[in-house]
Amino acid sequence: MSLTNDWVFTTALVIGAYLIGSIPFAVVVSKLFGLADPRSYGSGNPGATNVLRTGNKAAALLTLVGDAAKGWFAVWLAQALVQDPTTIACVTLAVFLGHLYPLFLGFKGGKGVATAFGILIAVQPLMALVTAIAWLGTAVIFRYSSLAAIVSAILAPATYILAGQYFWQANLPMSLAISAMGLLLLYRHRANISRLLQGTEPRLGSKKAAK
Repeated sequence: MSLTNDWVFTTALVIGAYLIGSIPFAVVVSKLFGLADPRSYGSGNPGATNVLRTGNKAAALLTLVGDAAKGWFAVWLAQALVQDPTTIACVTLAVFLGHLYPLFLGFKGGKGVATAFGILIAVQPLMALVTAIAWLGTAVIFRYSSLAAIVSAILAPATYILAGQYFWQANLPMSLAISAMGLLLLYRHRANISRLLQGTEPRLGSKKAAK
């Protein structure tokens, strides 16, 4: 394959990953279940945690699975088609940015926790397991989904880089991609961080009035 074709193929993979990430499962699932648009109530975030505020656990679970699956699928597909670490890292960031800034929702998407988890499964399942345990432990103990996400956002890149010296082969492009994802997760949770500090952050399972 020529350099031109390589560039075209890589660009197509990245754009495709972004479009996959842009699929708004929270909105799609809510319509299928006859629920209100998740952007119209609670935090206004089109994600599984906000869908859960409707009390429909099945819809929330399906949203969670869909958001995670699209992250996993985009990275898995890239890994199956190419060997270049930089290309795979770019696809990783593209599908994540697609969820955060989706084309189909006017570039106003979710916070990316489930999609990030799906990505981690594709990149390194053991790292994903460690991150999931940290998320679950924090959520169960403190009952704050946002705090669990913040802890996971910090832990995931540290785990990939440090444990990569012993349990898997970490590479620089993916290290940068996962670190960027962690920073973006923290940025997307900046309002939650503020509410946590003020003691006004809603706990898991609580319902908020419509916007």
